Amino acid sequence: MAVNNTETEKDNSSKSSRIPRSWTMMLDITSSEWDILAFSTAFKLLLFPAYRSTDFEVHRNWLAITYSLPISKWYHDTTSEWTLDYPPFFAYFEKALSIPASFIDPRIVEISNLNYSAWSVIAYQRATVMLTELVLAAVLLKFVRGAQDSNTQRLISASLFLHPGFLIVDHIHFQYNGFLFGILLLSVLQARHGNLLASGFFFAVLLNFKHIYMYLAPAYFVYLLRSFCMSPQGSVLPSRFLALANVVILVFIASLGPFLLMGQIPQLFSRLFPFTRGLNHAYWAPNAWAVLTATDRVLLQYVKRFGASFSVDASGVSSSSRGLIGDTSFAVLPNIKPIHTFLITMIFQMVFLVKLWRTPTYKSFLTALTLCGYTSFMFGWHVHEKAVLLVLVPLSLLASENHAYFRTFMIASTAGVASLFPLLFTPAEQIIEVIYSLLWASLVFGPLQRRLYEFPRSLPAVVIGSMETMYLWGFLILEIAVMGCPILAKFIAQDPEKWDFLPLMLTSLYCAVGLIWAYARLSFLYITSK
Repeated sequence: MAVNNTETEKDNSSKSSRIPRSWTMMLDITSSEWDILAFSTAFKLLLFPAYRSTDFEVHRNWLAITYSLPISKWYHDTTSEWTLDYPPFFAYFEKALSIPASFIDPRIVEISNLNYSAWSVIAYQRATVMLTELVLAAVLLKFVRGAQDSNTQRLISASLFLHPGFLIVDHIHFQYNGFLFGILLLSVLQARHGNLLASGFFFAVLLNFKHIYMYLAPAYFVYLLRSFCMSPQGSVLPSRFLALANVVILVFIASLGPFLLMGQIPQLFSRLFPFTRGLNHAYWAPNAWAVLTATDRVLLQYVKRFGASFSVDASGVSSSSRGLIGDTSFAVLPNIKPIHTFLITMIFQMVFLVKLWRTPTYKSFLTALTLCGYTSFMFGWHVHEKAVLLVLVPLSLLASENHAYFRTFMIASTAGVASLFPLLFTPAEQIIEVIYSLLWASLVFGPLQRRLYEFPRSLPAVVIGSMETMYLWGFLILEIAVMGCPILAKFIAQDPEKWDFLPLMLTSLYCAVGLIWAYARLSFLYITSK
């Protein structure tokens, strides 16, 4: 029997050596990981008929543009108001998705068939989000396999795959963030393993899928230059510098090459960077500008009631209170322009980049990367509320460092997820997002808290911790207030429509408090770390 067992083991060993590496990774998936995938898939299938935003039609239109028109007209077409405004790799991605769509239902890719909402297009586009999100799943599994504390990393990976942000933004509202963040995390994973050339390659690919990841580019530039292109003594390594430069250039040639040959780079860039939009998005993203805009609204009311000696800009009396897309004009405070947001963002980022230059380790890179995205979210021009995922995803990887990082992660995650709630304004989806987020928080925050808890060592720490806990409990009051505003307006307001923006403003401001505090917390932790 022993001989037979040995022979069987040798036979199995020889067979496994012939199994492709990707198959081996699939065979290594544990039963709990299969359970998570099965639960996630079943739940997301049930959400197929759920509310979907205009982004759903945006992507359907992009399928039609890339399928029906020659490449020379992709960035010129104006048949729909939802013109193509993502980089070329995403356009190629839409082209690849349009081919199966044309077989499933040819009307999906008809460029004149605007606002098409047949079940065929709903099921197809929802399914593509789920399928492409498997890139994220595969990368998160790789994080677990290479982790020193696999149990904690398994919890972090599961929390990311099941993240309420992806559920709200991708699987209900409709976008492809899971797929794109899979590429980002693959790049980060390569950096963790020391494969810096591969890390730079995947980030260059990501930039050509969605240009919002430019927010993270300064951290990549400093880290790759310092760790890959220079020796520990500080001298430049020409061969490595050229290798990295060539890899990045080849990626951009593959992406932009056809449009460069057609002389369409200016047109493409005009679509990618529409600076004619205002400081704030339709719903104020919970950042520094939301607080400044609200301050301007308060000062305006003060001037109206008490006749204070403030000069009032007539154009700003209504623009920033309605939350519409367009120029945001302040009534009392000085107006903010794109150049101001750019300079403020760069100044804050430079603080973290100097630290990264001096300590070019993986942990330093990951923290600086998070803070670069965080800074851009805090001070960027026309920031979308969905951009908070640029903060929450990389911050999740830092959550298990120690209790201070975990606490920062918990505050930012709670405020960030809650800030996405206004994206879904239909009652059924509102119930789903709240219950799902509470369940996710209990399954993630509780176990991490038990693993990382540290008793406060000073009175200020006790006070700060108590205030943070009160703030987190305050989200229950916030949700009650948000749900009660429309009901209250019907009874006490002569014009209830004027109250429509109040719940959005309350959510934005309350979430901004938490996100600003978490930003200050993380900045302090990074700058004072050794």
